[in-house]
Amino acid sequence: MAYDLVVIGTGPGGYVCAIRAAQLGMKVAVVEKRKTHGGTCLNVGCIPSKALLHASEMFDLAGHDFAPLGIVVGKPQLDLPAMMKHKQDTVAANVNGVGFLLKKNKVDSFTGSGSIKSAGRVDVTAADGVITTLETRNIVIATGSEVTPLPGVTIDEKIIVSSTGSLELDRVPGNIVVVGAGVIGLELGSVWRRLGAEVTVVEFLDRILPGTDAEVAKQFQRTLEKQGVKFILGHKVSKVDTGKKGATIKVEPAAGGEARTMDAEIVLVAIGRRPHTEGLGLEALGVAMERGRVVIDDHFATNVPGVYAIGDVVRGPMLAHKAEDEGVAMAEILAGQHGHVNYNTIPGVVYTQPEIATVGKTEEDLKAAGVAYKIGKFPFTANGRARAMRHSEGFVKILADAATDRVLGVHILGAGAGELIAEAVVLMEFGGSAEDLARICHAHPTMSEAVREAALNVDKRAIHV
Repeated sequence: MAYDLVVIGTGPGGYVCAIRAAQLGMKVAVVEKRKTHGGTCLNVGCIPSKALLHASEMFDLAGHDFAPLGIVVGKPQLDLPAMMKHKQDTVAANVNGVGFLLKKNKVDSFTGSGSIKSAGRVDVTAADGVITTLETRNIVIATGSEVTPLPGVTIDEKIIVSSTGSLELDRVPGNIVVVGAGVIGLELGSVWRRLGAEVTVVEFLDRILPGTDAEVAKQFQRTLEKQGVKFILGHKVSKVDTGKKGATIKVEPAAGGEARTMDAEIVLVAIGRRPHTEGLGLEALGVAMERGRVVIDDHFATNVPGVYAIGDVVRGPMLAHKAEDEGVAMAEILAGQHGHVNYNTIPGVVYTQPEIATVGKTEEDLKAAGVAYKIGKFPFTANGRARAMRHSEGFVKILADAATDRVLGVHILGAGAGELIAEAVVLMEFGGSAEDLARICHAHPTMSEAVREAALNVDKRAIHV
């Protein structure tokens, strides 16, 4: 079968690339090893985790925050199977939606493991071993990422679980040890903490959320500690033994020192993700790799003509929306257009309560680069809408160039931060200044007013603080 483009993997990067290419008039096929489309994100990542995050937040609100609002209810009871059904229904709606969109855009879909035998040829091996060969002018690798294993520790998805297994627990464990204080560990740890588990996070570094603005991470850690999450920083997990009642974890100081042991019903390994390229035949094809990632140029091309790569398998943050933008750019480049991605304005969000959202440079980045900058901050405690909703924790922080006032980074800790950050992304995409944002009228009362006030405060003229 001859195609203009074959995309291997139908996660956010792959299916978006395929649809955009079809819109541009190409004959397109996708290859997906799962029975459903959407990749890790829709099946066992972003979407199911957000369903549980929202449901567990509602459970927590019903138990603790209704009374001050004048709403009197009894103690909420957890129906975990119903909550898990909500999660699965959400996943099904999303993956079925992707399947519909592919059909709507006349993209052919092949189920099985894809391997590149040569430039222009993809073999698809189905579950029954039958091989279908696809001929194509171009191939895009969009196979995403997989859980990074913890050396010496075997994930069984029962006692020692990855993010996938943590989304499928059939009971609320008495206690969980989370290995890794990154986004995934903190999000999933917060789910089970709200539902009643004791949660302890062990992190190799001396801080949580590496790469996030340090001031934001520090205050966020205090917030999570108030919610009952415990932290053991600067330590590593060197061994995990499992038994009938759970696991015994050996924890050692990262800098060396006396080890100690901890017991837990569940151990969640969340130390990161790594590119998934196994079985693609890249080594035999001669595709250049670097530290497990596919090496590409500015147009997503590998060193093998006609073979391209996007998303988690290439450089840059492992984020679904980054992969989507690369998918669109990739399709447009193949169509002779000028697709591009601005990697300086890709937002990142931690979907806890409160949320963290960030775009651009952190203070640490600017200091390391020797860039002179100004800071504007505004706390949600001074925001009327935040007070009315009893969500006044956190702040907005804007970093602007000291000479030009151009906004270089925005960091938000607060309720709905993931939505609020979009304004900052648009501003930065257009090269806007703090003054530009400060002079734009914002509706009152809204959480977004805090963003404007932070912009005003870059020049030390915030009104409400």
